Amino acid sequence: MKITILDGHALNPGDLSWKPLEQFGDVFVYPRTEESDVVSRIGDSDIVLLNKINITEEVLSKCPNLKYIGVQATGYNVIDLQACRNHGVTVTNVSSYSTNAVAQHVFAFILAFTNRVSEHSQSVMDGGWTKSLDFCYWNFPITELDGKTLGIYGYGNIGSKVASIAKSFGMNVVTVNKSLRAQNDGIAQVGLEGLKKCSFISLHCPLTKENAGMFDRQLIQKVISPESILINTARGALVNEEDIAFCLNNGLLAGYAADVVSEEPMKSSNPLLKAKNCIITPHIAWAPKETRQRLLDTVIENLKCFLQGNPQNVVS
Repeated sequence: MKITILDGHALNPGDLSWKPLEQFGDVFVYPRTEESDVVSRIGDSDIVLLNKINITEEVLSKCPNLKYIGVQATGYNVIDLQACRNHGVTVTNVSSYSTNAVAQHVFAFILAFTNRVSEHSQSVMDGGWTKSLDFCYWNFPITELDGKTLGIYGYGNIGSKVASIAKSFGMNVVTVNKSLRAQNDGIAQVGLEGLKKCSFISLHCPLTKENAGMFDRQLIQKVISPESILINTARGALVNEEDIAFCLNNGLLAGYAADVVSEEPMKSSNPLLKAKNCIITPHIAWAPKETRQRLLDTVIENLKCFLQGNPQNVVS
């Protein structure tokens, strides 16, 4: 049994172990793979594990031994599922492994805006406190979360975890989502207009053709207060980045925090790089070691179940 990992660096840059996979066969790990090398690297592999590598009909037609693709992530839009069905290739993914980590990252963003820890620490390191006439000072407004309203667009596993954390801060929570889960959690459901009363809005929905670029200048001006902060840990393409930058630079939006952008790695031409009150992290909300270990454990379990004839987490 030959097992090939095409972009192993994403899940495991060296702090985890691939060794448990060796119980199933010979393991070949490539940290990264260019599109032109996909077919040659898969070669006669029976099993392929990947994160962001495109698997197309053309690839599958040249890799007749391939029986299984294990996506080391939740999203599997990089895989041509119909082509996999045509070639008898089983595809699995891993869902819900990063719920806690992503929710934690949302509040890292929120607290970055409310407590300004980084800015005040830098001020202290620059000598601001040693020169102060008073026992304390602040260069930026500091804001309590208690009593503020958080709007959640989408209410799946991550959205519900974010809501739970928000409540522990004493925040009010509303969601734009007709979800029985939200009802059961006692979360008020509102239309888009209901976002106008939110101090923070956090996106937690999958990207679809219908919502791509949905959060644009027109929508922001219509349903979001200029004092609101928008947070995106879902998908970069949910927003129109040109419009977000415009709104930030022209006082139509108080802040934007994102762990995702429309094209990754981020391009130097991305307008958000020159936007005011904008915080961007490089798609790391899912990346704590504990979270990645949980992901790898499920990847291994998915493969084990497939080889035992009882596949789990099958998407095709």
